[in-house]
Amino acid sequence: MPSIRGTANKASSRLPLSQKESGKDSLLEVKDLIVDFRTADGSVRAVDGVNLQLKTGDTLGLVGESGCGKSQAVLAMLGLLDRNGQVWGSACYRGQELIGLKESALNRVRGAKITMIFQDPMTALNPHLKVGTQLLEVLRQHARLPGKAARQHAIDWLAAVQLPDPARLMQRYPHELSGGQRQRVMIAMSLLCEPEILIADEPTTALDVTVQAGILQLLRELRRRLRMALILITHDLGLVAGICERVMVLYAGRVVESGPTAAVFHQPQHPYTRGLLACMPRLNTPFEQRLPTIAGRPPVIGQRPAGCSFAPRCSYAFTRCEHESPQLVALDPVRAKACHLERLP
Repeated sequence: MPSIRGTANKASSRLPLSQKESGKDSLLEVKDLIVDFRTADGSVRAVDGVNLQLKTGDTLGLVGESGCGKSQAVLAMLGLLDRNGQVWGSACYRGQELIGLKESALNRVRGAKITMIFQDPMTALNPHLKVGTQLLEVLRQHARLPGKAARQHAIDWLAAVQLPDPARLMQRYPHELSGGQRQRVMIAMSLLCEPEILIADEPTTALDVTVQAGILQLLRELRRRLRMALILITHDLGLVAGICERVMVLYAGRVVESGPTAAVFHQPQHPYTRGLLACMPRLNTPFEQRLPTIAGRPPVIGQRPAGCSFAPRCSYAFTRCEHESPQLVALDPVRAKACHLERLP
């Protein structure tokens, strides 16, 4: 695999992937993150007090239904919210506060140290520019590489994500590529500067099952080789099970359960988590059997109930749930949940 290190003075250098430190350095610490949006009907809260920590090599899955705040939390950290968005709280990358950071300083972090694969590979690339032009723009912004070295580095990364004939692909427009090829181009673009944190927002959306499997395997291998941390944003629990060591389940902008993936999947402690897992199709499920669903819909942003946001859809809800919002409390050193039930039946 290509490495950007040491290539500035070697136009055609193809160094092996540099090995990062084996220790787990603290990379990202988010505390009490709140995101509000100003609307014609007033201010609505999309993210409400999210906390997370990320160390070198960590893999964290953010899961939940559409509209639960997964993407908005990450976009807030990177200063990519829409203009009507407001952010409170803290997001520190290696001790540097990102919330409120000037655009010029923030640009030295995002795209270089923290990169993101955006949700839709069909629209994430600029349709008016060739693939090579878009890749080289990233290197011009974040790396000091001469022209030939930058071009070769981009070609090497297209090859690293298993795209055929990468030199020729540099001259093609996005509409000339399949969905899977566009997604691999997005992955190559996000890894050009060897980031420490990669954020993948629904990286397999609109891709068929076989392409999804290939993308998942590619992310798994690249993460291992680069020793980078990964935040996977998805509603697909199968993806989380396949790549993430830890998982955070969000509902209505709040974390309702978190912990090691294996433990959460094997013994969920929140009714919402149990419901999500029950909705997953399994190979041993009889063909004629209908998959269970979670009754009702998530609350409309800005119209949360007074108590637990999940209470109207929860079969275990009792009086306290209707009037008091549960806080996220530790179950043990590595697991937490926000539920008034001491234990699920």
